[in-house]
Amino acid sequence: MSTAIVLAGNPNSGKTSLFNELTGGRQHVGNYPGVTVEKKQGTHISDIGQFDIIDLPGTYSLTAYSLEEVVARDFLVNENPSMIVNIVDASNLERNLYLSVQFMEMGIPVCIALNMMDVAKKRGIQIDIEKLSKLLRVPVVPTIARTGKGKEQLMQAVAAKAHQKFEPLKISYGQDIDIALDKMEAIIKSAGFLTSHYRHRWTALKYLENDQQIIEMGHKEDKAIALKLDQIVQKVTRHLGETLDAHPEGIIADQRYGYVNSVLKQGVIKFYHDENRLQISDKIDKVVTNRFLGPVIMVAVLMGLYHFTFTYSTIPAAGLENVSTWIAGIAELTLPDGLLKSLIISGIIDGVGGVLGFVPLIMFMFLGISFLEDTGYLARMAFMLDRVFRMFGLHGSSVMAFIVSGGIAGGCAVPGVMATRTLKSPKERLATLLTVPFMNCGAKLPVFALLVAAFFAEKKALVMILITMISWMGALLVAWGLRSTIIKGESTPFVMELPPYRLPTAKGLLIHTLERTWQYIKKAGTVILAISIVLWAMMTFPGLDEAQLQKFEDKRMAITSGMSSQTLIEESLLQVDLLQAQTALKNSIAGRVGTAVEGLTRFAGFDWRTNIALIGGFAAKEVVVSTLGIAYSLGEVNPDDTTSLSQRLKTEEGWGPLTAFSLILFTIFYSPCFVTVVCIARETGSWKWAAFSIVFNTTLALSLSILFYQVGSVVLA
Repeated sequence: MSTAIVLAGNPNSGKTSLFNELTGGRQHVGNYPGVTVEKKQGTHISDIGQFDIIDLPGTYSLTAYSLEEVVARDFLVNENPSMIVNIVDASNLERNLYLSVQFMEMGIPVCIALNMMDVAKKRGIQIDIEKLSKLLRVPVVPTIARTGKGKEQLMQAVAAKAHQKFEPLKISYGQDIDIALDKMEAIIKSAGFLTSHYRHRWTALKYLENDQQIIEMGHKEDKAIALKLDQIVQKVTRHLGETLDAHPEGIIADQRYGYVNSVLKQGVIKFYHDENRLQISDKIDKVVTNRFLGPVIMVAVLMGLYHFTFTYSTIPAAGLENVSTWIAGIAELTLPDGLLKSLIISGIIDGVGGVLGFVPLIMFMFLGISFLEDTGYLARMAFMLDRVFRMFGLHGSSVMAFIVSGGIAGGCAVPGVMATRTLKSPKERLATLLTVPFMNCGAKLPVFALLVAAFFAEKKALVMILITMISWMGALLVAWGLRSTIIKGESTPFVMELPPYRLPTAKGLLIHTLERTWQYIKKAGTVILAISIVLWAMMTFPGLDEAQLQKFEDKRMAITSGMSSQTLIEESLLQVDLLQAQTALKNSIAGRVGTAVEGLTRFAGFDWRTNIALIGGFAAKEVVVSTLGIAYSLGEVNPDDTTSLSQRLKTEEGWGPLTAFSLILFTIFYSPCFVTVVCIARETGSWKWAAFSIVFNTTLALSLSILFYQVGSVVLA
């Protein structure tokens, strides 16, 4: 029999590191039912038993101010876990224990994992673990999550206390509120009001804290009782306003902090160094967040990331490309000519194989980003960029949504759109979620890598930095335009916690990197495979009619009968075969669509084949690479040709650095992928904004590409 426990705690408390240490590879990621908040689950197996572990979203409180807080609270209430393991930052006890107090008030068994003991020690903080446990009346276990230290002792404490009855914590909130609480608790108890979900006193507290979710639930269950509770809340609110110039929720928060402070002052914490001394993180921040040095360091860090990615991913990427070529060669030799052979080689191997060939690059990129994230540097980037974002009408919290979407490269716009939920202002949130798709997500990265490798091989890192800067500046300028016109509104203040710098563990980096890489591989093996097959069919059918086929056969007959040189005959026949393959591709459904829009896209340097790839990119951006692979594979007739797609593009007529960068610009800005569009519609509650993102982004992308290509053509003429 397994025991269900949840991990909970403030953001940056080391919760994810502990979850990874406890579950290892026995974990999976999904979403909570009905919402798009990420849900992590895993299993811990040891000598003391099996534990089902759920990693709750990071939260500072249990009052429904954000979706994450609602999700965390609802899970605790509805699932009734055996125990909450509350991960507490030992170097910031007072702030972190505020959430612990709320858990204890709920009446669910609590075990505190006193994490980051190494950081507390470096800061000169000494904690009396036994005294803290005795005063709080809950188990307290010191841990260092990033190294796994203390995890066995933690699980032993959990096993010992998990199924025991836990008496809820009762705090005095002052005479005025205590009297109101007693009255409300009596009403709730006698009426059985919301008692199937919550304890009496806890429900009364939520009413006093103006918790909208609980208030709405109360009105649905029993309006008469809800009105009685509202009247008591209004009465005490007026009284506190007249006598103390305060609100109930403010006093409740003050009293909770007061309770925590009273515990800590009973000899729990001692400082054996100067409490106010400048910490190592503060010293580093004086340099890396400096107004002038900070941006320079940030660009240098990004340059280093791109250099690392392209340098060390080259050999494994070439190996995967050779494997793909080898598989295609086997299929070429063993399969009989026909549609099945074309589907397997051109539709599946060249399509999906082209995307999988970028797995090493994606993996190294994710490794670098995970390192920056785990060290705490990404939070510093958000802090530095806040000043810039405010100039363009966005909020400092928008930065993390941009970074999650691929602000450094390798993210995904879907969680980026979801990350905008942390923004309280609806206008800032809307402007942010409409512009995060401009970031260089992991799906765009193969397109950039292909074109950069083919046409800018000598300056890969520099060109990638330029692409990153273009995507950021484009997003900020569009946000400024939106905030100045159709999404006007006041800016809201920005407050952000900077976590201390930490040295990531190899295990943590490996788990984060493999998780993200697997998501990419899974997408290639499912979504992209399906799209590649559909696009292959669109590029294969209806094929040439009898008259066209006869025309090419007549040309072959003329060549064989009119030439004496065997070499010339073979070369001429090869040219006819190539022309037939290209004619068939152009006559296909996809070819006709690509040709129809070529009248406009040729001003941006795109021919009909490129148009086919970009149309496929509306479904998923990785498909741009796979479709180009299919298009040029279907137009290839020499079975012995093992030329890579990047090499083919370099020698193809109409392709060059100008065309390549025009395509890069278009890829940065054009319509979000289908999944992101659906997510935008869901988050805004309207398909109007989803349609806006498709039309506006594509129009902007095409306009910029045409402008760049035309100006570039004049300059280079």
